[in-house]
Amino acid sequence: MVNPGGAYLGSDLFVVDVEVEARADLLLTTQSATKVYRTPGSFAEQRMTVRLGEGSRLELMPDQLIAYREASYRQNSHISLHPTSSLVMAEVITPGWSPDGGAFRYEEVRLRNEIRVETGDGSKLLALDNLLIRPPCNDVTGMGFMEGFSHLGSLVVVDPRVDQRLADELDQMVRGFDAHTGVSLTGTIAGTAGIVLRSLSNSTEELNNLLGACAGVLRERWYGQAPLNLRKY
Repeated sequence: MVNPGGAYLGSDLFVVDVEVEARADLLLTTQSATKVYRTPGSFAEQRMTVRLGEGSRLELMPDQLIAYREASYRQNSHISLHPTSSLVMAEVITPGWSPDGGAFRYEEVRLRNEIRVETGDGSKLLALDNLLIRPPCNDVTGMGFMEGFSHLGSLVVVDPRVDQRLADELDQMVRGFDAHTGVSLTGTIAGTAGIVLRSLSNSTEELNNLLGACAGVLRERWYGQAPLNLRKY
């Protein structure tokens, strides 16, 4: 995906609609980081709709989201899956450069993922992942605000092969990285379940390596494929 404007500005609205048809595979990434500059007057927003058909697979692996000074950004994703489809979705959020050297100068970042499973009995909610980062005005970034870390990474996996054993394995694996990470397992709907991994660090590279390692385990185990190497840098 190429951002036609180069960056998001105040009142910008980007709408992304993705459909992966039955038994199709899609790897979707961005050309570069998503940059959100100052948004005086109103926030910038991205609305994404994703539909996965029977037996389909989507890997959504964008570059990091960078929120600069006085930026306000909202991202709403509505994801609809067949019980046999597979989703791996990563996200890294990092604060942008500020002229005064301050670590946090953006106003807020809101990310909302609504994931539903389409069953014979209709659409059922599997997970509602709602994240709000609102840096304090006094620049205090210790206990109570991201535990003193500056970067945040997320990984969402939905697949019929997701279970407690996989969640425990990923939890053990990420402990080898310089990050503070938690792993949660959703309930099960029509035989499919989800994992949500959230990680705090001070490095975009460390988070990309962590999320890439987790995704690489799934690629090798489920599809016999090597870890991703998108060769962007």
